[in-house]
Amino acid sequence: MQRLYDFLRRHPTGVDTFWAVLLLGFTSLWVAGEVSGAHQLAAAIFTVGLCLVVALRRKAPVKMLLLTAAIGVGQLIFDIPPNPGNFAMFVITYTVASGTSTARWAARCALAGALVGPALSLVRFGEGPGHRQLWESLFFTVLLTVPFVLAWVLGDSVRTRRAYWAQLEEKATRLEKEREAQARIAVAAERARIARELHDVVAHNVSVMVVQADGAAYVLDAAPEQTRQALETISGTGRQALAEMRRLLGVLRTGEQAESGEYVPQPGVEQLTDLIDQVRGAGLPVDFRVEGEPRPLPSSVELTAYRIVQEALTNTRKHGGPDVAATVRLSYQDDDLELLVEDDGRGAQHELYESGGADGLGHGLIGMRERVGMVGGTLIAGPRPGGGFRVSAVLPLKPGR
Repeated sequence: MQRLYDFLRRHPTGVDTFWAVLLLGFTSLWVAGEVSGAHQLAAAIFTVGLCLVVALRRKAPVKMLLLTAAIGVGQLIFDIPPNPGNFAMFVITYTVASGTSTARWAARCALAGALVGPALSLVRFGEGPGHRQLWESLFFTVLLTVPFVLAWVLGDSVRTRRAYWAQLEEKATRLEKEREAQARIAVAAERARIARELHDVVAHNVSVMVVQADGAAYVLDAAPEQTRQALETISGTGRQALAEMRRLLGVLRTGEQAESGEYVPQPGVEQLTDLIDQVRGAGLPVDFRVEGEPRPLPSSVELTAYRIVQEALTNTRKHGGPDVAATVRLSYQDDDLELLVEDDGRGAQHELYESGGADGLGHGLIGMRERVGMVGGTLIAGPRPGGGFRVSAVLPLKPGR
């Protein structure tokens, strides 16, 4: 039975053809026994047409509906009474009403035929009004009309259910595409974040290592102790850079356990002291002050503040020139965190860096602005009066600001 069911589902047209042939046989026997004379040829033509309707109802439902209507009118004209072939009218009524791709006017025409056809048939082929009372005529009319209407209602309910399931499938497909698009956007955003983080880590730590390496080479013979300290600074800075890079690149690995001690938390304002000590160790004097009452901050604000100070001091060390000093101010306000990083070096070099200098390529200040914009803050960066460069940022502590 399961094989038969699968076969019927895979070959619906073949099943319709089988029923059409079976209907042709029964109707032919009826025509041969009930119709005679000149009407027999017309009855045979109408029988073939009705069987054709059953066989082709899935491929051309609207055309088969029109053919059925023409055959019904022909039966009334040629006085050919209802026969087994008229079962095709039930079938085409259901088929047109249940088709999701069938024009709605065709379904309405099928409903009109279901309501009018039985009454016309009863008037044309039934006994005259003198032999039947009015209530009897109404009863038989309703009795013949109900099956056609039920066929149309059943088909329309099937069409509604198919359309509902098609809508659900379309919605599921659309949601799946939206999820894929959101996943791609999230991946792109994560890659952009990693790129910014890597830029800050590499730019800061490598610049420290370069400065220390140059200093060690300069005093290698004259001051071995200073050379040793410089090499220790280079080693520590390199390890710190590797740890941060492992943390950032670790998000690109899937299904791997994080090794103990490999990754470190994202830096915040509490790590600014270590950062400034590192910069001082690299030979840049920094005056660091905290104003206001320190309090817990959103992680995004803390990371942004750390990266701004890191990038600004890196720019000072790279572009400020000799004998430059820097000042860092961290001020806790009621609704904002204010940052001020300024130096007394050569501000013109910073302008080149901002506009895309030889080694900066314009990414430093652009990255700062992106970070500040992500938390809804403001950034002002440029040369300060009297020489030097200033970076000022205001980071809101409330999401609504």
